[in-house]
Amino acid sequence: MKTNENKVYRIYEKSLRRWFEVPKEYYETYDRERTAYRKRMQDHGRCCCPRKKFWLCDMMCEDCEYRRAGDLLSLDSPEGDGSVTMLDQQEAPGPRMEDVIADRDLLACLITRLRELDPEADTILALWQENDSISDRAIAKALGRPQRTFADQMKRIRTELRKVRGY
Repeated sequence: MKTNENKVYRIYEKSLRRWFEVPKEYYETYDRERTAYRKRMQDHGRCCCPRKKFWLCDMMCEDCEYRRAGDLLSLDSPEGDGSVTMLDQQEAPGPRMEDVIADRDLLACLITRLRELDPEADTILALWQENDSISDRAIAKALGRPQRTFADQMKRIRTELRKVRGY
């Protein structure tokens, strides 16, 4: 039985136009990676490397003589009738318009409900707008209400507003 103990494993470096001897484990790992990569590129129509030239593959498809465009398209190339591009269909950064409108509607609903629950809601909203970290104690003092009474009222109001939000 013949053994491959003396077999030399070599990899061709295209840029240097040279062969390099490498250990068997390195060669097998490298060959597995480049074969998988080449097959993936061939599946996408980007590589048309002939079988007898597989040894030239170094996974640098951008510089390869056997490279094809395949299914790579520019985002600004026209699609279909020519008026719409993939770049036009790309989602803009930031919140979606539907979310902004939904939040605005929810805020209007919450403010309306707050006005129904507390006759001085506009004063409370103005104080919150001036200082978003204002305490309930400071608001109670500005409204001329006892702090404990105001705290109980705010607890009840917050519970009602959570019902509006669906929590």
